[in-house]
Amino acid sequence: MLGIKRLQAHVAEPVAVRKLLESARRNLADAGVAEISADNRFDAAYKCIMQCAMLGLWANGYRTSTSQPGHHQTAIQCLALTMGVSRDDVIVLDALRRQRNVTDYEGDPVSDAVLASCLDEAAKLLGHTEHWLRNSHPALMGDA
Repeated sequence: MLGIKRLQAHVAEPVAVRKLLESARRNLADAGVAEISADNRFDAAYKCIMQCAMLGLWANGYRTSTSQPGHHQTAIQCLALTMGVSRDDVIVLDALRRQRNVTDYEGDPVSDAVLASCLDEAAKLLGHTEHWLRNSHPALMGDA
């Protein structure tokens, strides 16, 4: 991935990691606000998913090349390697990424079922990320 410039080397700073983790938490909380449209709630939950995927990369010494197309796909598909997320979960998260593209670029509305799935997956991945960071990289969490 480095050779084809999909990833770049990156040194994660504990302050930056904690700041991005807090942002992921805020996005998930925002996604739970029922008075907001399903599309915007989906966007906030999806943003939480992406922030967790970025944290996995950062903690392992990488970041996506955001100047390259497909950086969301790269981050999500690396979750199995970066944080041990199951292949089945990665498939679901990648389907949400594709739904996000359809919603953002074609204007298709988000169904209640897709929103519920995105909320569930974002919460699950955020919990996994927090646990993984605490156990695998406590220094990045300020715990060491």
